[in-house]
Amino acid sequence: MQITTIYAVESEGSIHGEREGAAGSDVGLGVGEDSEEFQYHSGAGDLDLAGESTDHEWSIRCFDVVKRLAGIPVLNGLNVAIPDDMITVVLGPSGTGKSVLIKHLIGLMFPDSGDVQVLGNSVPTLTMPKLLELRRRIGVLFQDGALFGSMSVFDNVAFPLRQHTDMSEGQIGERVRQRLADVGLADAMDDSPSQLSGGMRKRAGFARALVTEPDIVIFDEPDSGLDPVRTALLCELIQEMHELHGGTYIVVTHNIASARQIGEYIALLWRGRIVEAGDAERMFSSENPFVRQFLSGSASGPLGMD
Repeated sequence: MQITTIYAVESEGSIHGEREGAAGSDVGLGVGEDSEEFQYHSGAGDLDLAGESTDHEWSIRCFDVVKRLAGIPVLNGLNVAIPDDMITVVLGPSGTGKSVLIKHLIGLMFPDSGDVQVLGNSVPTLTMPKLLELRRRIGVLFQDGALFGSMSVFDNVAFPLRQHTDMSEGQIGERVRQRLADVGLADAMDDSPSQLSGGMRKRAGFARALVTEPDIVIFDEPDSGLDPVRTALLCELIQEMHELHGGTYIVVTHNIASARQIGEYIALLWRGRIVEAGDAERMFSSENPFVRQFLSGSASGPLGMD
């Protein structure tokens, strides 16, 4: 699937409002403006966010999402779509809204305005039972693995199945052992998290994220705290599991090496908006000054220390 999108600085009106008022029509992502702050968020958007959410082209679509924390806009009119059955890397400098975006996708935060659609569901409008049902279709690997220190590795991975399914202990045991084998931890299932290295804790968290066989898996800075070799090995594991299980994988990071290794689709987030998004090959050859600077790791360009 060849996908390329350059996101404009500002929408012409509300995409969310236009989508409701003109079902089935094309909705552009707007035109550029003269604001210096968003001068690199420019271009002609060619992504149709107005199509039916059941057409299975996009797993996730965000329309004009605004979220303020302590009065400061963290997501500032965010428009983005995550394609089905691909490894998407969401890149961006520290403090630019990546973790806040994750919380919106799983319903831990809700936008002040705009809409977040996940697997055809408008997350802000879901009742709690429906939201919990949606969350069961999403696996999350947190930065440090987020393992329960009082539980063995086996029990950590089994936890979602015991909480959210009616599977028997025999069925749970079979599933957990398979997922631990997938990530190379078959011999560590009786260990406690304190006995594991940082990389092993990440893999245990990955096994837990996969154990419910989710449609979407989200990785929050999976390379955080890992050395370059273990980062490369974890990325290789992510690729292997995606080939094995399929689904939509979303890797949120600022690590360019990880993006180069596993990214099939890349979206670059800055100042609460997507600057540009598209297939990895195109993104790494972008002419956008900000994109070019960030993806090359250059000190020269519009991104400074502020």
